[in-house]
Formats: sequence, structure tokens, C-alpha cells
Amino acid sequence: MGDPNRPPPPGYPQGARPPPGQPPSPAGIPPPQQQQLARPGFQQPHPRLAQGFTPGRPAQSPTMAATGVRPAAMQQPIDPTISPTTIQQQPATPPLQSPGSGAVGPGSPTVSQQHTDHHRRKRMYPEQITKAYMEEPNNNYGGGSYPGMSQQQQQSQAPATAPAYGQQPQQPSPAQDPYAYGQGGVNNVTAQFGNMSMGGAPPPQAVALSGIRPQIADLTAPPPAIRLPPNTALTNSPNSNCDPSYKCSTLNAIPATEQILKKSRLPLALVLAPYRTVSENESPVPVISDSVIARCRRCRTYINPYITFVEGGQRWKCNMCFLLNDVPAAFDYDPVNQRAADRWKRAELNYGCVEFVAPTEYMVRPPQAPAYIFIIDVSHSSIQSGMLATAARTILDSLDRIPNKDNRTRVGFITVDSSIHFYNLKSDVAEPQMLVVSDIDDVFAPLPDNMLANLNENMETIKALLEKLPDMFKDTVNVNNALGSALQAAYKLLCQQGGKIVCLQSTLPNTGVGALKMREDVKLLGTPKETTLLNAASPFYKSFAVDCSRSQVACDMLIFGGQYSDVATLSCLPHYTGGQTYYYPGFNASRTEDAFKFAHEFSELIAEEIGLEAVIRIRASRGLRMNAFHGNFFIRSTDLLALPNVPRNQSYCVEVVIEDDLKTPTVCFQTALLHTTCHGERRIRVITLCLPVTTSMPEIYSCVNQQALAAYFANKGVERALSSKLDDARDAIVNKVVDIFGVYKSHVLGSGPGSTPQLTGPSNLKLLPLIALCLLKHDALRQSSQVPTDLRANAMNLLRTMPLQLLLPYLYPNLYGLHNMPPDAGEISENGVVFPPALNLTVENLEPHGCYLLENSQNIYIWVGRGVVPQLCVDLFDVKSYDGLRGGKITLPVLESSINRKVNMIIGKIREMRRGNYYPTLYLIKEDGDPYLRLWFLSHLVEDRTDSIMSYQQFLQHIKDRVSYYINGIGFMC
Repeated sequence: MGDPNRPPPPGYPQGARPPPGQPPSPAGIPPPQQQQLARPGFQQPHPRLAQGFTPGRPAQSPTMAATGVRPAAMQQPIDPTISPTTIQQQPATPPLQSPGSGAVGPGSPTVSQQHTDHHRRKRMYPEQITKAYMEEPNNNYGGGSYPGMSQQQQQSQAPATAPAYGQQPQQPSPAQDPYAYGQGGVNNVTAQFGNMSMGGAPPPQAVALSGIRPQIADLTAPPPAIRLPPNTALTNSPNSNCDPSYKCSTLNAIPATEQILKKSRLPLALVLAPYRTVSENESPVPVISDSVIARCRRCRTYINPYITFVEGGQRWKCNMCFLLNDVPAAFDYDPVNQRAADRWKRAELNYGCVEFVAPTEYMVRPPQAPAYIFIIDVSHSSIQSGMLATAARTILDSLDRIPNKDNRTRVGFITVDSSIHFYNLKSDVAEPQMLVVSDIDDVFAPLPDNMLANLNENMETIKALLEKLPDMFKDTVNVNNALGSALQAAYKLLCQQGGKIVCLQSTLPNTGVGALKMREDVKLLGTPKETTLLNAASPFYKSFAVDCSRSQVACDMLIFGGQYSDVATLSCLPHYTGGQTYYYPGFNASRTEDAFKFAHEFSELIAEEIGLEAVIRIRASRGLRMNAFHGNFFIRSTDLLALPNVPRNQSYCVEVVIEDDLKTPTVCFQTALLHTTCHGERRIRVITLCLPVTTSMPEIYSCVNQQALAAYFANKGVERALSSKLDDARDAIVNKVVDIFGVYKSHVLGSGPGSTPQLTGPSNLKLLPLIALCLLKHDALRQSSQVPTDLRANAMNLLRTMPLQLLLPYLYPNLYGLHNMPPDAGEISENGVVFPPALNLTVENLEPHGCYLLENSQNIYIWVGRGVVPQLCVDLFDVKSYDGLRGGKITLPVLESSINRKVNMIIGKIREMRRGNYYPTLYLIKEDGDPYLRLWFLSHLVEDRTDSIMSYQQFLQHIKDRVSYYINGIGFMC
């Protein structure tokens, strides 16, 4: 039999996998399916692989491929117990030969001996290996986990007996959050194994909505399974499709024609978070470092799990444009171990999300070194609020956290009031030197070579500056700020190499270029003219951001709002450079809660391992085109997104149109993110999503992803509000919901004209009306004259940049009862911290003697009823009674009582369980306390009626009436 670890003999083909003994059966698969699984390449021939490529032979039709028709010569399985030696000696049934093998296959022309010898000289495979490539490779991973397996699949193999996040511990919930920290379940892996389904999606189950409280647990349920035709992927890896947290579609089944899509009234869009962080429980993105990057010659698609190998594995067919491409010679070679490699184990053939280490041809210059310039406002308001002192201390404490793995990182500092202050940080000076430029109209950088200092070489000088900085301006009375001139100076320092500008702004820029005026008018709030306040007041910030984008300079804004700050204008800088905006209204560092929140978020921001000088391009199958893009970037060409800075956990939304009829059973979307890591390595992150194509309206509706719809509605609502009016944005959301339920009633249920007693929707869209109502009542879009312009503008920024994991609770917060928690709530289980059962957001759930916690990923509120028992006040807040409680921002004390320990555990888990840098502030709200705080809390109870917006049940009735209006022949509203 020979040594199984011995390298293959000369002439043995690269990439061939010798079949070992029968592997163990995968856990959770019934015996009939276990018998069908075999080693990759030795059973279950792929229809597209079996077809191969033969000159003059007609291509197999998509219908034939979908039904699994294959030549009879390929139906003879190979004995999995045969050793590598026996393979070459044991006679076998004649396999289907690849072109050039000298055999005549079914329907193939006779090939001359000269043509045969030519192919042998090129790269010849033995007939058994040729057959292996012509058949379907199948990874039998057994019941355990393997390197690279995602967190969700690993956890799905554990018994689902532990309490789930936000659920009662007695029974596991079938609807668990696929994006939640430390969660799992068999439903999460269902979508990954959708390609093993033998048929289309089942018709959606009709669910009555009126008169029933929404089942909020379903808001974070896994999206509908992706049901691909059999053998669509090269292998049976559960990771062939990317995880939905990286990329997901509003439709998990794509309409075959534009007419069907228009008839369905459903939006087709992608929601992406391509550079999200990976938790400790998740497997990292596989990195391919051998510099073998196979791409289609025509459409430039990267090789992925959905291509097809033909001609005995010598060529591969692109799954986007169907062009035949040569397999690179080094594709089947392991350069590390200097021996032949098993191609079926390559990450790009098994994972929908991989990262290539880019060779030099992907670089126009050496990889950029990280460079940071901090522009700090030192005007009077910055000193009075304590922002300057807190910022200097935070930077000082975080110097060791700034990405600097290769010791190339450079930093610089500019302070600004009515003048620009530069600092010489070179180590050859005894202490940092301040250089003042008062001419803000024609700013220049003195000693430009000394303004950016290497972080390692000049650490002591930088620390000395940060320690002295608060005292240098402590007596200032200057109330002016020339932010525009400071930005121009920072740009001149960075434009040659690129970098990142971090602005800390406490005063409205009021002098020099880019000066702004106080323009908030309370008379315009809540009127159609409010939109003018939500758009940029000065063209300087957008034009400057475009210049920054061209030079690979990004900008982050941290805005401290003691008064009007014009967030709408200042946020243009991050919006067009791929940066982030943080807003701190009423900031005062003397409040511990304000100082701690800012210090935490600022420290995480500068320590973030960002991507640099990046571009994103999304490719799709023939007939599909990217039509519109939403997010923080600059569109360099029709489909190329330029991001000087790629933040972690930022989301993007892309609308897709169908240009031509789709004639293939599946389509693919591939996102390529070319970037430089902050450690100086050029990489390409490739994210591939494959979806089935259908002409069935019920199947389309059964595959709608309501979580992705929430992100799409949020982006489109913000876009409409800024380009038209807030009223138009709200109407557009309502009209789209009416359209969707109207088509479902008429074309899926087949209901005729006339009113019906119930509003009925598909089970996977039963919370769509709730999501729409949450958007209508959100600070970004709601009808109100009490929402300040800065607060509304910041809410809009969050809606269009948050990943789904943060967006869903931001729209529909989580409400928990603290006074009646189950015994295991607040304790640590196998799945992490156990949360109390989540409650519906209605005042009916607030008992007069109760204590409740509400969180929306940005803030945490503790509501205390006036009838709360004194003992709870003692145990939780360390006060004797309800009267001793103080409302507002608080820090919960740490006590020895059980309820205090549990609530502190829950609050701590909320602050760290989601992706992102945000640190929610804790507020205490008394039932009869501050009216503003009370109304602020009650505004989150979206299922109740407010002064101008309907309750959830009233909204359902409104939708039902509008749907009946359509069914009676009036038609959809556009």
C-alpha cells in the first residue's frame, strides 16, 4: 500500500487526492445521506463538470444541468477503499475522457493522435484523476469542526439546551440572532447548507398580522435559507456562500426577468460589511499567501467555489461570464512544503470569503505606512468643557495601541483656534516646539519634514507634548475656530503618502475658509424647509473631501455639541473619505459618564486596525448591474468605490438592476476589496454570494430577507429626506410596504377585490410593517419639531453606516424587566451572559412598581416606576427609596446584592457584545422625573401611539386599507 504521507511519484498529477478509507459519517445527517457522501472528486458527478468542454459539442442546457442528467459512463462509483497504488492497476469502467485523451466520448468527435500528444505535453492526467476532476468534489468534514469553520457552524453541533440571548432558558428559541455575540443554533447553519436542497423554496406561510402583537424574537431570526440547485458549488463546504454578516441580499431568490422583479415590487439590493471585525469565537477570514490568484481574463472575476473545472482540471469556466480560463501552473503546488498540493483543499474553492495577499502587480506604489494627524480645537469652549484635557490624556494612554507593527507609523498634531499651531516633534529637540501660523487665508506648513514624526523614534517627545497640551491653552479666551485652514494644512502634510486626519471639534468653525454660521431655526423644524438644515451649508467640505479621497487621505470627525455644531456640514468629510462621525451633545468632562464614553470610543477609534488606500468593486453575473451605492465613500467611476480608509464594521448598501433576462439557474455577486492593511501588506478580500434564479412569485416572496430590507429602507429613507423632504421619505417607506403586501395578496394569495378582515403577509415578512413604523418614528425621519437638527443629522449618519447587528436594535430597542428577572438571568452560561426575556415596546408592559432596562446600541435607559419597592432601590442603586433616586446620566454602583451584580453584568455585556466602537451611556429615568427624559424614553416605545404617529395596530389597519384600495383596481402609488 505504501506510506500515505509519501509525496506522489514523478508523473503523478498535482492536485490529485488519493481516496483513503471510509470516513466517519457527519453528525446530524441521516443514514441515507451518509451513504451518498464520499471523498471529493470520487462520487456525485457535477453535471457541469461531467459536460466538460469539447469542440463542436453543443452545450448542455441549464434545465438539463439543474436536473442532474449525466452520461451513463460516469455513474459507476469508484471504490473508496482503493489505495493510490491500486488505482493505477485495477481495471475500471471506461471513464468519460477529457478532450485530447484519445478516446471518443458520447457525442464527441474523433481526435487525432497529434492533438492528443499536444495535450499530453501540456499537462496530462491519468484517466482516474481525469474522472475525478470531471466529477463532483465533495468535502466530507464529518461531525466535528475544522480550521476555518465559522462560529455559527461550530456551535450548531452543540446541544441547543443552553439559554439563548434574550430568551427564556427553559426552551431554546428557534429564532436566534445570527449576528449576536456567542450565539448559535441549527437554524443558523440551515442557510449555509441551502445548496444541498433538492428543490426550490417552499411557498411562504401566510400569517395574520392585525390584532396580534409582533413576535419580536423573529426580528433577529436567520434569513430565509439559500436553496441552490444540487451540485452548484464545487465542494460541499458549508462556507461556500459568504456569511450574511459580510454580505446579504434583500432577495435570496433572484427574479429571472426585470418584468418579474417590477411586478413583485420588491427591491433588489445588497447589504455589505466587508471589513467587519471577527470575535474570539469566530474563525478569521482565510488568507491565501502563495500569490496564486486565478482571475477570469474577460470579466476579472476571482476564482471561487462556484466555477467549473473542465478539460480534466486544466481549465476553469467563469461562473460570471462563462469564459474558459487556464488554471495557473502553481495552483496545485504547495510552495511552503515544496510538494504537490490538493486543490480541493484550497480556501478559495471552499470559502465564500477569502483574502489574497496581493503581489506587486496590484500595487502602484509601495504599501502606505499609517499616518495620523490630530486636529484639536483649543478654543474657549474646548477648554471649558474639558474636551482638550480628556483628548490629550486619551491619546497619551493609547499611543501603544496605535497600529505600528512594522514601526513605520507617523503622527502629528495641529491645534487650532483663530490661528494654526504646528508642533516640531523630532527627537533631536529638547522639547516639542510650537510654530504658529496666523495667516489662515494662505496657510502653509513650516518645517514640513518635522511635523510628522515616527511614533517609535519620537515617543518621548510626543508624550511630553500631550502632557503639556492642556496647560498651554488653559487661560485662553479665544472663541474663534479656523477648522478649514487647519484641514488644508493637514492635507499638505499627508497628500504625498496618504493618511488619516482625526478632527476633534468643539466650536462651530467661524473664521477662515469653510467658515459656518449658526443657521438652526426652530421655526423650520418639522416643516418641509427642514431639509435645507440637513444638507451641507458650505461646498468647501465636500470639495475638500473629494481632494482628500484622490490623495488617499481620510477624515474622522468627533463633534462636541455644547451648542449648535452643524453636524450635517461637518459630516461631509467622513462621508466622502470613508471615515466616521461621532457626536457628543452637551459634552462635559466633569461628568464621569461623558468623559468615559468619549475616552472609550476615541481610544477604540485610533487603535482600530483599518484598511488603507482601498477600492471596492462589485461584480455580478451576466444580466445584473450595480445601479446605486449608499455609504461613506467616493464613487470614482461607475462601479468603483474609493475609500482612503476602510473602517471596521461599517455598512454599505448597493442597489441592483436586472438588465437582461437571467437564463442560468443561479447568479453570483462578488465583492473585491483591494486594500493595504495597517501593517503594510497589500491584500484583496473577495466575498462571493451565490443565489438561485426563479420565475415563481411565491418563491421570491418566501426568500425575502427582512433584515436586509431594514437596511435598504433606512438608506433610501435618508437619501429621499436629503434630496427632497422628510415627508416624502416617510411616504416612500409606507408606499413600498403597501406595494409589497398588495402584490402578496393579489399575486401570491390570489385574493380578489374587496376588503378583508385581516392584513396577511408571508411569515418571513411579518415584521416588515414594524420595521417601517420604527423608521417613521426614528429621530432621523419622524415628524416632530422637537428634534434638534444636529441630533437628526447624526441619526441619519448612523442609519446609513451601521451594520445590521447594530442597526436592528437601533430601530427596535430591547426592553427587559429587571424587577422580575428569571433566576438565571444575568448569570453566565455556556453561551455567555443570559438576558431576561425581551418585552414588546409598549407602555402596557410597564408596571407601576417595575424597573426596566431599554437599550438601542447607542444608549441604555433604566426606567423606575413610582411604585417600586424600597428594597429594590437599596439593592440596585444603594439609595433608601424612590425619592432618593437622581435622574439623568449615571454610573451604576457595584454592590454585593444579587440584582446589582446581575444588572451590572447585563449592562457590561451590552456594551461589549456587538461589533463597533460605540459605548452606550446609562441613563436613569424616573416615572415622574424630568419630563424631557421621560418623553425621550417613551418615544422608544414604538408600538404605542404618539401625538402625530399611529400605533402599531393603527398602522397595520392603515396598511390593510391601502392594500384593499389597491386590490379594488386603483393601483399602486409610486
